[in-house]
Amino acid sequence: MLGTIVNVVLIIIGSMIGSIFKRGMKESYQDILMQGMGLAVTALGAFSISKHMGNSQYPVLFIVSLAVGSIVGEKLDMESRFKNLVSRISKGNLAEGLSTAVLLFCIGTLSIVGPIESALNGNQTYLFTNAILDLITSMVLAATFGIGIALSAIVLFCWQGFFYLAAGYVADFITPELLTEISIIGGVLILSSGLSILGVKKFKTMNLIPALLFPVVYLTVKSLIGF
Repeated sequence: MLGTIVNVVLIIIGSMIGSIFKRGMKESYQDILMQGMGLAVTALGAFSISKHMGNSQYPVLFIVSLAVGSIVGEKLDMESRFKNLVSRISKGNLAEGLSTAVLLFCIGTLSIVGPIESALNGNQTYLFTNAILDLITSMVLAATFGIGIALSAIVLFCWQGFFYLAAGYVADFITPELLTEISIIGGVLILSSGLSILGVKKFKTMNLIPALLFPVVYLTVKSLIGF
């Protein structure tokens, strides 16, 4: 799990560097950085959607996934539970920053295929590339939301650790079409985070996360019944 460990370490380092910059910033600079971060996250979400939408073989699947996922997430009240948990650690808008960080770090081809490639072939290229990207992202996020962004490294470790340990079982299920559908939904969630940061609309992004599971269930059942 060398690649994952490097990824985790760089997120922590990036969070520390970013938090140092935040301490020396005037409030006006922090505000404009927040706006810049919101625009960047919004752009990343829109890019992911536009990039993968044309490759989707199931153009309605992401809509159904968001509908079903939002109901499940609202039933579980994931947003409130997450905010209550984070509020025990820090005050302010850390919960918003953490949810954004988790989505940016975990929902992507590199963070899914990377640990599988590492486990099966010993190839760390995907994870090292992802680690460098996450280093930069964590610096900017921590400069905006504070050192608490480092907590996202724990989620990343569990996420990539799961795919690493289960590589032999899940490798055949992680098909290009599944990655496409997950990337579209992930793009929508990242976009909603960006709009929330900008204050355009406060979305319950955490309540939408179960939508990521629906394509997995649908495509798995589809392959099993040979439909």
